[in-house]
Amino acid sequence: MGQKSDRFYTSSIKFDKRLYGQDIKGSKVHAQMLGKQGILTDEESKLICNGLEQIRLEIKKGIFEFSEEFEDIHMNIEKALFEKIGSLAGKLHTGRSRNDQIALDLRMFVKESAQEVWGILFELRKSIIAKAEKNIEVYLPGYTHLQRGQPVSLAHHLLAYYEMFTRDCVRFSRVHEYADVMPLGSGALAGTTYSLDRKWVADKLGFKNLSANSMDAVSDRDFLLDFHSSAAICAVHISRLCEEIVIWTSEEFGFAKLGEDYTTGSSMMPQKRNPDFAEIGRAKSGRVFGNLVATLTILKGLPLTYNRDLQEDKEPLFDTIDTISKTLRIIKSMLDAIAFNEVEMRSAIDNSNVLATDIADYLVGKGMPFREAHGIVNKLTDYVLETKQNVHELSLETYKNFSKLFEIDVTSITIENSINSRNVFGGTALKNIKASIKKANEDLEEQTKIGIND
Repeated sequence: MGQKSDRFYTSSIKFDKRLYGQDIKGSKVHAQMLGKQGILTDEESKLICNGLEQIRLEIKKGIFEFSEEFEDIHMNIEKALFEKIGSLAGKLHTGRSRNDQIALDLRMFVKESAQEVWGILFELRKSIIAKAEKNIEVYLPGYTHLQRGQPVSLAHHLLAYYEMFTRDCVRFSRVHEYADVMPLGSGALAGTTYSLDRKWVADKLGFKNLSANSMDAVSDRDFLLDFHSSAAICAVHISRLCEEIVIWTSEEFGFAKLGEDYTTGSSMMPQKRNPDFAEIGRAKSGRVFGNLVATLTILKGLPLTYNRDLQEDKEPLFDTIDTISKTLRIIKSMLDAIAFNEVEMRSAIDNSNVLATDIADYLVGKGMPFREAHGIVNKLTDYVLETKQNVHELSLETYKNFSKLFEIDVTSITIENSINSRNVFGGTALKNIKASIKKANEDLEEQTKIGIND
């Protein structure tokens, strides 16, 4: 015999009460449509809408008492409506099922959440551009395999993250688009016999499209997967940025210093300031990934149409929305407060052989095949490592020991020249960076006007 509390095992009100705004808004429009169609009288429609609005205000004020006895947000609101207007409340459910009702609530919630995340990403992108503008002529090594490779502008490095988060904006725009399908009118699974005006409801609720198949409409949760997957990709970008912040703020690198608000001290070692916010931001990606996998697992074996399993799709969604939104806000603030160490970045360049590729390209310019030039410069860099020198310190005579093609102009290869020689579109040349920043600012200004859907 189960415990008395077991009867609440299937209750979802503890978490789906978060959908009260969407549920009430959808119910009010449904009631108005029933009145418009003559299924309800105008007076009945108004009484229902007034009762729903009273409930909404009570919930907003925190004085509404939710009950697990009534399982979910739909039944809690319906029970309260009965208490306010009597048996008339039962007419609200005409031509509607909880199956298409929850599909509507979720789609509205996802649309709003996608809009919110898009807006936070927009502000983060503005911050990145502002940082890039201030650091165009700050140089540091670009890395592959965490080994110093070639010199780049810090602005160019930052703009790589601008590109990542711009793609995230596009993805969340698509989430908004894919969720923008109005399912109400699908009923439990087969539609309804009532003469509902679905298009009118869609227009009132701000939906561009109507669901085309009632069975798909009540069981589809692809739009949740779209949100989860977009959030997961965004979390990857967040984690990569946080990882670089952790590395750059270490004593070994010393490329940057976090604001005091974004570090914590050690409980034992008083000299330390730990990059805890960046580390937590990095870890949050795992949480977001887990919610995606959880939702995929819930959906993978469900036959058509609605199954109670779908009750479990909400908690992962809410957690992902909260996690990605909060983390993005933190990342923006942390980036605004970070201070870059130009001296250490330049020192990392000067005390390395990041000009090796430029020297190989120099030989190619003299007519040597690249693979041969690559081999010669490889030997050259082995030599400077053994002698504890850097390639830019070598004499012309030393260069000629490796190839007679070297001339005095090899000594003109500098960090600045190296960077500005990469003037192919997308390269780190300063003129390219300035053009990219100009274009980004224009795009951001345009997006300020047109918003998420464009």
